[in-house]
Amino acid sequence: QVQLVESGGGLVQTGDSLRLSCAASGGTKRWYAMGWFRQAPGKEREFVAAINWSGGSAYYPDSGKGRFTISRDNAKNTVYLQMNSLKPEDTAVYYCTGRSYTLYSSNWSNWSAYDYRGQGTQVTVSS
Repeated sequence: QVQLVESGGGLVQTGDSLRLSCAASGGTKRWYAMGWFRQAPGKEREFVAAINWSGGSAYYPDSGKGRFTISRDNAKNTVYLQMNSLKPEDTAVYYCTGRSYTLYSSNWSNWSAYDYRGQGTQVTVSS
């Protein structure tokens, strides 16, 4: 069974950069779109970024534009989240998601719209 596995999380300081990776294990999967979400303690899960697998178009919430960049490597079937100028409020568990069939852009920020989700990787930003 295909599972998404995130990596690259850790403890960093304010202003540092971090790159998260997410790859499918247990088989090969063709994705229509992949995304990143995060959830901080005591807060609701929030959308971070999404990318259309074939065309590479990316989508971000207004709050995340500029510091986070999502990208994908077709050959490695891996999606990345480059996070720059990290702040303590970026501390959260980051989850990778995958959608294996058509996903309209209006649903890219919808957690329930993705049919695959990883277990998450912890990112902690110290002040």
